[in-house]
Amino acid sequence: MTTRAFLFPGQGAQYVGMGKNIRDNFAIARQTFEEADEALHCNLTRLCLDGPEQDLKLTENTQPAILTVSIAVMRALTSETGMRPLILAGHSLGEYASLITAGALSFADAVRTVRLRGKFMQEAVPVGVGAMAAILGLDREAVESLCNDCADGQVLSPANYNCPGQIVISGHAEAVNRAAAKAKEIGARDAVMLAVSAPFHCSLMKKAAERLAEALEPVEVSDLKTPVISNVEADYYPSREKVKDLLITQVDHPVRWQESMEKMIDGGIDSFLELGPGKVLAGLMKRINRNAKIQSIESTEQIKQVEKDT
Repeated sequence: MTTRAFLFPGQGAQYVGMGKNIRDNFAIARQTFEEADEALHCNLTRLCLDGPEQDLKLTENTQPAILTVSIAVMRALTSETGMRPLILAGHSLGEYASLITAGALSFADAVRTVRLRGKFMQEAVPVGVGAMAAILGLDREAVESLCNDCADGQVLSPANYNCPGQIVISGHAEAVNRAAAKAKEIGARDAVMLAVSAPFHCSLMKKAAERLAEALEPVEVSDLKTPVISNVEADYYPSREKVKDLLITQVDHPVRWQESMEKMIDGGIDSFLELGPGKVLAGLMKRINRNAKIQSIESTEQIKQVEKDT
């Protein structure tokens, strides 16, 4: 018996044209895009399908756009196949898609919230002050030491524990640049500066977390009908009472993705579906556990293929 989890991607997975195939072929996907447009009072659909890319890349647009495509794919898949996940998880922004799928958040509330989340994260630090870099080929301890050694009184810390040999660091631009230069000296295969507009998941995002707390205050949270693993704790949400706290904390704390996936695998999950744009999470899973089966789903053909394989 296959024991399946749904995974949802985060920022960086976006591209112009994402969601077009699924929207053109499923009424429920089309309705999802319409629901987002209505909730946001803007034409998010056109931005996803036609761009322009520079507008799609703005964090306050990227986040609701990826969330909308992910939910459109999830709804199309579940309505077409009747498939239900045993467990859910999402990478950073993707955690909102997990909570919608679990029934904890309404889609309209979530899409409005992530638009504000993106805005708050962008405005927390002036452009150019912060940066992020992917450190490749060093283990967790080495990256944490690197951050301590190169901070020099500035903010510098791990932001995403993605998979073995890939940890993203975040903080003041000068500190990130120092660490990227030193990483290669201490044996890193590479240190890649990321094309991001702000230093996510570090203490420079504290103001964004505080503003998100205010935005989440009126949002209604229901009981989770399916277990969700949180990025912050790499463990299951214990109750709906913790949802807002963990979403707020997530903004200025690291994403513990590798541990989250290992928690699922240790619990008996042997098959994963990545729902939404791109294949980033499938790539990470291959580095976390080569035996785990993972498929990336964002088109009609891929949904039909899953149906065949079930």
